[in-house]
Amino acid sequence: MLVLDFEKPLYEIEERINNLKEMASSKGIDVLKEIEALEKKKNEIIKSEFENLTVDKIIKIARHPNRPYTLDYVNQIVQDFTEVHGDRLFADDKAIVCGFGYIDNQKVAVIGHQKGKNTKDNLYRNFGMANPEGYRKTQRVMKLAEKFNIPIITFVDTPGAYPGIGAEERGQSEAIARNLYVMFETEVPIIVVVTGEGGSGGALAIASGDRIGMLEFSIYGVISPEGCSSILWRDTEHSVDAAEAMHVTSKDLYELGIIDEIIQEPLGGAHRDYKQAANNVKDFIVRNLKELKSLNKKKLIEKRWKKWREMTTQFL
Repeated sequence: MLVLDFEKPLYEIEERINNLKEMASSKGIDVLKEIEALEKKKNEIIKSEFENLTVDKIIKIARHPNRPYTLDYVNQIVQDFTEVHGDRLFADDKAIVCGFGYIDNQKVAVIGHQKGKNTKDNLYRNFGMANPEGYRKTQRVMKLAEKFNIPIITFVDTPGAYPGIGAEERGQSEAIARNLYVMFETEVPIIVVVTGEGGSGGALAIASGDRIGMLEFSIYGVISPEGCSSILWRDTEHSVDAAEAMHVTSKDLYELGIIDEIIQEPLGGAHRDYKQAANNVKDFIVRNLKELKSLNKKKLIEKRWKKWREMTTQFL
């Protein structure tokens, strides 16, 4: 498991706590006071390290390979999930997962980027970077959801759409643009959750919804910090400066009105407690879904268009 530099003291204390617990279990020694002291110290470290994280640390957490991805959230909060494969035009893109299931008793369509937990899995998932067929698969699922009046939930976590030659030949830009068109016209509620890294049009293609929530330590921007740095400074060494200038953190984007809510993460980040992270995401989805379902189709579309017009025109 990858441990970030600023997480090391935390994991060292947790290892000592586990060793003490094993000792107490095997030898019957009372180490309760020692464990309590270490737990207190651990909470102090978490508070000091994670209350005011710098942008570079937030980016590292957002890209943490142990962070939960779409299927992790599906496994925690969606029941009877059935995956839908293929765009019926070219292929089944493994970088995007689509399907139908239930959150509590509400049927939902689920769409989300899927990264891998290791090198082999990342190659299979193309590091969460979708090809045109991935976005066309999402269009197929969104239209099915609209036909049967099923709300749509999307999970955003990608560095961007795949920029390969084959993707461009098969119409990457058209596929993304078509997604935006479909999402603005779809007559069912759309709830978006940015779970890790929301990069460029590859993220926006499944993020044009009625409510946008962003996990506390995720990032979201028009381009990756490294990409911005390479354009402006001709190298990637200024990626932190680029990230600060673009305001990619959840706090910045909430203050700018780009997102509707910051979803709190478990102490130390979502990768430390999948269940709690998923419960927090579920709470955001359920609350907003209840409100959006009360709107008729005409009002839903009107409010969605108004939301995005106000969001975009404020920067003109």
